Amino acid sequence: MKEELLQVEQLKVYFDGKANLFSRTAGKGTKAVDGVSLSIGANEIHGLVGESGSGKSTLGRAIMGLNHPTEGRILFHGTDLTRLKGKERAQARMKIQMVFQDPNSSLPPNMKIGRILAEPILINRLLPKQKVGDRVLELLRLVDLPEEFSNRYPHQLSGGQKQRIAVARAMALNPELIVADEPTSALDVSVQAQILNLLLELKEKQGLSILFISHNLSVVRHVSDRISVMKQGKIVEQGPAEQVFRHPSDAYTKNLLAAVPKMRIQEEDYEGAAG
Repeated sequence: MKEELLQVEQLKVYFDGKANLFSRTAGKGTKAVDGVSLSIGANEIHGLVGESGSGKSTLGRAIMGLNHPTEGRILFHGTDLTRLKGKERAQARMKIQMVFQDPNSSLPPNMKIGRILAEPILINRLLPKQKVGDRVLELLRLVDLPEEFSNRYPHQLSGGQKQRIAVARAMALNPELIVADEPTSALDVSVQAQILNLLLELKEKQGLSILFISHNLSVVRHVSDRISVMKQGKIVEQGPAEQVFRHPSDAYTKNLLAAVPKMRIQEEDYEGAAG
């Protein structure tokens, strides 16, 4: 049996409901993630699907270290990330990167693309300064963008191109795992296919593992080896992608499938797309 790259064990992320700058009134608290366990193998895409408010994005942010777990463990190569501090934590976190939903929000608008890609390398002192420029061009090639894009600003790029830059930035530190949180939902359908193909290509050529978070079961089915279905902070179903899609066992999964538009995905949209 192969070793899992990442294991989430009985993870809980509770919010206390206290009033803050973003919520003027205090509530009873939220069990955003409530005892979730899942695993991601090396060179595997694990799809995490659920409706808005299911807790899937909170789980992804907890794996990234952006949400603090209330209980449970997050094991990466067998090491509990929730217990690491200082330099050890920073080094481990370099191997897990994130691609957010909206590149318009995640890319600094006043910074050239070359600087955006160089910054994580420089901050973490991954390469000598004289080699960073070559690495930036390599990252652009990795996501099928021209080298001259290094001198452009985000507003000069299309939505799909911006998301390719977001993927390139996530790859800058040579991660083993990427948490992709709804990475295609803000894009046109034709561009979605191109980004999905890019992620599949990175998995195959770079040996990358991906936690692919989405509300769209059709998209999750296309890219995932395994699927976990979340509802109200809990995993209600897990299994190989085709098994979950063809033979769902939980009523919630069946309802999600029933809500998927009965439209046949054209294979050519997901094969050989570029740009």
